[in-house]
Amino acid sequence: MSGAMALARRTGLAKQPVLDKQLLMEEASERTGLSDFGDPWFERPFDVLLDALHCEARLNPAGEWAAKAQFLKLLDDRLWAQQWFAEHPEILARPLPRPVIVVGIMRSGTTRMHRLLSADRRFSHLRQFETISPVPRPGFTHGGKDSRITLAKRIGMVAKLSNPKTLDIHPTGAMQPEEELGLLVNSMWSMKHEAQWFVPSYGRWCEEQDPKPAYLQMARLLQLIGWAQQSSSLRPWILKTPQHMMDLPTLLELFPDARLVFTHRDPVAVVGSAASLAWNQTIIYSDHADPHVIGEEWLRKTRVMIERMRKARDSIPAERMIDVHFDEMDSDWRGAMGRVYDFLGLDITPTLPAMADYQRRTGSGKRRRHVYSLSEFGLTEARVAEELGDYVATYGITREGRQRAAS
Repeated sequence: MSGAMALARRTGLAKQPVLDKQLLMEEASERTGLSDFGDPWFERPFDVLLDALHCEARLNPAGEWAAKAQFLKLLDDRLWAQQWFAEHPEILARPLPRPVIVVGIMRSGTTRMHRLLSADRRFSHLRQFETISPVPRPGFTHGGKDSRITLAKRIGMVAKLSNPKTLDIHPTGAMQPEEELGLLVNSMWSMKHEAQWFVPSYGRWCEEQDPKPAYLQMARLLQLIGWAQQSSSLRPWILKTPQHMMDLPTLLELFPDARLVFTHRDPVAVVGSAASLAWNQTIIYSDHADPHVIGEEWLRKTRVMIERMRKARDSIPAERMIDVHFDEMDSDWRGAMGRVYDFLGLDITPTLPAMADYQRRTGSGKRRRHVYSLSEFGLTEARVAEELGDYVATYGITREGRQRAAS
């Protein structure tokens, strides 16, 4: 893909994308005929991200094209969201009661937990097309054709062609349950950017900022999605994204009645899998990615996530959280989910068939294994175990003994 884009530039069929905030915002306004982007806070992380893209990411031609397309889409969404809020004030009046939030390090089994809970019709959940495009297009009507589904399918096809391994690592589909990471990306905020591009200065800057405006926008978009789904506003949302490990105090300020399901996994497996995920995405957009540098960054990021999570947990009442381990889900998922449902005060019986169906469709042998090793990222099991061993000891995490496919 990158080679084709480079050829198109050389032959004059395509221009080099200009990644400039003001020009991008002006183009989005011209495209949509709108000018209200909502809370201007998003411009601060946008500035830092653009600077990191210019100075660190070393994007190839396809990466530059994809970055511009992504930014324009996000800006369009912000403009359209403000229009929906103005035309339908009832959207922002929708309550978001008692969400169940899955919190864990990348690759610790959060996806499996999220999708099992999403099988329960007593909860609301996002689908992949809604996290890619959280804002309905102008002219959207309840029950009508939704162009966002077609767009999500096209994006999936491009991702598969660019690097099929990314879908082996995180299988998904337009109508599949998906995390709300895209709702935070709407504010130019989240670790998604760090896993997509090599932008360490952006990541470190974000770690020092107050993320509340991004989470307030996330909540507004949840209200919009619920309204578009025509789902009951009394149904709790099932939420999850590893970004919450970084921002738990803000998350709990926004959702003071949230119930938290913490997932835990041997960090030796987690770090290798996270580095592999970031590597397989970064090489789509840059021809200069260094696996050892990526390994160092994701070991550091994993350490920061754990430190932030542990500090935040000190102020969370015990009755509002439960811990579930990766190996427990592997050996007895029904028993583990039974514990979760006891914690939630719900009968698991009605949703067990749907959960079992998900397990059958996605269990061992149903998809390609995610093969990776710490050594390819310049790391060793001994080093990861030494740096993150206290986390293992504190939560009684089982050492896996070997690296294998992650959920």
